[in-house]
Amino acid sequence: MEWAWPWLTTLGEAVLQLFTQPFYYIAVILIALIYHRQLLQERRLFHVRLQSSITQTIRALLGGIVIGVIVSVVSIFLGAHLTLASIICIWAATLILALFRIRYLCFAYAAGLLGVVQFGLNLASGWQPAGWIGSVTEALRALDVPALLVLAALLHLGEALLVRLQGVSMASPLLFEGKRGKLVGGYQLQHFWPIPMLIMVPVTGSGAELAWSPLLNAGDGYMLMALPILLGFGEVTQSMLPGQKVQISAKRLLLYGSGLLVLSLLAAWWSPLMVVAALAAFIGHEFLVWYSGFEEQHRSPVYVHPVHGLKVLGIIPDSPAAELGIEAGETLYKVNGVMVDSPEELHRALRMNPAFCKLEVRNHQGESKFMQRAIYEGEHHQLGVLMAPDSHDAWAVQLRPLTLFHIITLKLFARRKNNHNTDAPLALPAPGVNEQGSVEM
Repeated sequence: MEWAWPWLTTLGEAVLQLFTQPFYYIAVILIALIYHRQLLQERRLFHVRLQSSITQTIRALLGGIVIGVIVSVVSIFLGAHLTLASIICIWAATLILALFRIRYLCFAYAAGLLGVVQFGLNLASGWQPAGWIGSVTEALRALDVPALLVLAALLHLGEALLVRLQGVSMASPLLFEGKRGKLVGGYQLQHFWPIPMLIMVPVTGSGAELAWSPLLNAGDGYMLMALPILLGFGEVTQSMLPGQKVQISAKRLLLYGSGLLVLSLLAAWWSPLMVVAALAAFIGHEFLVWYSGFEEQHRSPVYVHPVHGLKVLGIIPDSPAAELGIEAGETLYKVNGVMVDSPEELHRALRMNPAFCKLEVRNHQGESKFMQRAIYEGEHHQLGVLMAPDSHDAWAVQLRPLTLFHIITLKLFARRKNNHNTDAPLALPAPGVNEQGSVEM
């Protein structure tokens, strides 16, 4: 057990380094701002608070810690270490990609780009520039790209787990313009997690030795270094229930991460596969983004009112509707024996007996279920149901990519087009469809 004490010492130093550097706290502040912005969006659209930004932030912190520990332990046993030059290259590649689009702030994109650049530099092996360009070129040629891709794959496997476990609880309803300018309801699945990772860095002389033979690399000595990463996932759906979208997205991320992990491990043993794995990291991620958007465009919206009844968009927590078991995507068909086809008819039916209500609700399969409950004074809107939009709704989100400027400044307003009113109210900007990725801090 002589190897244990040096590893405990370097572990303590790495944890102390994690809690003394500002990057982790910057990630936490950004997440708190994102969820506060989502809270303001819900209040503007529905005049109620559906989620607590503090609760969401705490949930994100706990989930990030769990995944950070898992990914760190697995990467150490695999031997996926990084050098200081690798970390600097990742930071630089991430910042350059962020200039083009915010969702390119992703470990997979950065690792894939560095792998392709290294492949090009190796083809031009006779090119040896001088000065700082030469130093950068040598650093890029010395990168352990398979190790970078292994970390990217592990992070996306962790992301798939987090999406599956926490995705539905963080889903937020919204209203936005669908095809032909008609308002439709949908859900925004926007999740961010600060991942406190510890990575191995090879050192000479005083490093701790490994007591096992790693799959990827074997060196004389290592130390642990803190690497905080902001992992992010975002999708918007109008054609699925939140639970359905979460399951599909988690499965696709799992397949993507597993495939990338296999390719990366093979590339570590057979170098010609390195460029294939690097391209797969970039192209595979882009395919997930494109296919999700394509899928949404070619599916019918769920949250629109049928010919008879009112479609339920969301349920206010701790409301009578939540206790009755009404779910998003179901249809309020009759209230107190009266068929309701508009919000006005719903309110009149509820006022028929302000202390008690009987409901006929059509579930997702179109089958009727009957509910009844007393309504008490002071409860959420008497029932606590958020309805799909109608022609009278004036506010909607504008689907566009989320930028750091929007987050930091809490910029909320952008003009929404309206064919009937040129002085239409302003709309809340929301992330673009399937803005998923990991942000490396």
